[in-house]
Amino acid sequence: MTSVVILPSPLLPAMAYRPLADALRSAGHTAEVADVGKATDAPTIIDGWRAKAAGADVVVAHSNAGLMAPLVAGDRALVFVDAALPPTQGSFPLANARHRAMLDELVDKKGRLPQWTRWWPRSAFEEIVPDKLFGKLDRACPQLPLSYFDQSLTVPDGWVEGRDAYLAFGVAYIDEFQAAGEWGWPRKAMQGAHLHLMVRPGDVAREIIALADALG
Repeated sequence: MTSVVILPSPLLPAMAYRPLADALRSAGHTAEVADVGKATDAPTIIDGWRAKAAGADVVVAHSNAGLMAPLVAGDRALVFVDAALPPTQGSFPLANARHRAMLDELVDKKGRLPQWTRWWPRSAFEEIVPDKLFGKLDRACPQLPLSYFDQSLTVPDGWVEGRDAYLAFGVAYIDEFQAAGEWGWPRKAMQGAHLHLMVRPGDVAREIIALADALG
């Protein structure tokens, strides 16, 4: 039995990860989604995730959670799932210049961003989120302040040499997938879109455990 803690993207609600947690439990493992409520500052999120990961064997980070995951995992196995990766060393912003420019076009007068599901037209999500789940996901998505993306973090020295693996869905994170290969990490690419963990949670759970086992 493996104990897994799932770090959700701050742009997505915890409910997006419950199918994966349920699939891991059905396979005989323990699993928890590291929900930290409405926290929007990175240090608070990281502290909350560290507390929830304290007894875990494996940390799973999806999407933007990948940027903070090396500050959470410590010496635990860390599986990035269709996730952004921080730089190999030093400090970095939570949004690069290109991404930040896009966000400037979305922010409202109160400094808040729309739900992630409203950053692009509904048609853009047709292959990402099943129709029967889109409405529920849309209603549950948080609205982050633009200031969230102005925060900077510093990665631990040598984090890429830790017990890391990468699971990709499709080609959205092809650069990260290729970097994982260059660093010698165990990795696997699945056919699917960014929220494949909601669509085929059982298959995703099996691949996560296989990658974690490869890390020892």
